[in-house]
Amino acid sequence: MADENTTKSGLQSAEPTDLTSIREKLENQIAEYAARDICLAFSGGVDSSLLLKAAVQAAEHTGRQVWAVTFDSRLHPSCDLEIAGRVAAELGGIHRVITVDELEQEEIRNNPVDRCYLCKRHLFSTLKAFAEERGIDRILDGTNEDDMHVYRPGIRALRELGITSPLADLHITKAQVKELAAWYGISVASRPSTPCMATRIPYNTPIDYDMLRRIGEGEAYLRTLVGGNVRLRLHGDIARIEVDFAAMEQMLGVKEQAAARLKELGFCYITLDLEGFRSGSMDIGIKMEVGETI
Repeated sequence: MADENTTKSGLQSAEPTDLTSIREKLENQIAEYAARDICLAFSGGVDSSLLLKAAVQAAEHTGRQVWAVTFDSRLHPSCDLEIAGRVAAELGGIHRVITVDELEQEEIRNNPVDRCYLCKRHLFSTLKAFAEERGIDRILDGTNEDDMHVYRPGIRALRELGITSPLADLHITKAQVKELAAWYGISVASRPSTPCMATRIPYNTPIDYDMLRRIGEGEAYLRTLVGGNVRLRLHGDIARIEVDFAAMEQMLGVKEQAAARLKELGFCYITLDLEGFRSGSMDIGIKMEVGETI
């Protein structure tokens, strides 16, 4: 494990002055939690990896256990599970995998506007039962400050279940999370977010396994062609590709290969969104309930 003042390469990493107070607040808060065992919802993304780093570091002083629990879900690309395992081994803690199938529940399968709430409620109820079996009453998740200002109905489920979100509580933004992760030398510090594949499907369009397979395989292929953020949004038989603006020209340069592969997967029309990658673009036009996500 890299020392907190060095990168993985062993080179000294200078901490930006404006991050020092943020890091200290996070470490102090996690140190309080580490007086007892901690259970962390661990995806292997940068948010939960930063929390795992801080929790393991704190637990080294208290002698308590940190459980990093990853959901094996068909709503997420299979590579996510592999990455989570690798990063958990890198950072420490006790890694466990819980297999879930959200689509067994008809209300989730029907993909209503509050699908994220239903999914989070299902997943974290399962995680809460896991924690309670081990006498753990503190469950952490990686919701950050930015998540509090966009449509995130799942946050209501976290509140209802008493899940702790230290990054959001301390008003730590995604950009600050990435800076801190890089300073700590965490290997996924620059990893793009990979939200569940249901976010690629319009609300009220029922979700099935073949749909998820086609989206997953298509998006994985597109990532071999361009870097950065990549999303493959589904609109019937139309595939809408979102990439970062910086990758637009690169995407157009491989348009024939991209279109050919996506048509093999059953998409009839292949489009490139001229507005580029936008997190939560399927939420445009969704009316947010006051107090639900903010």
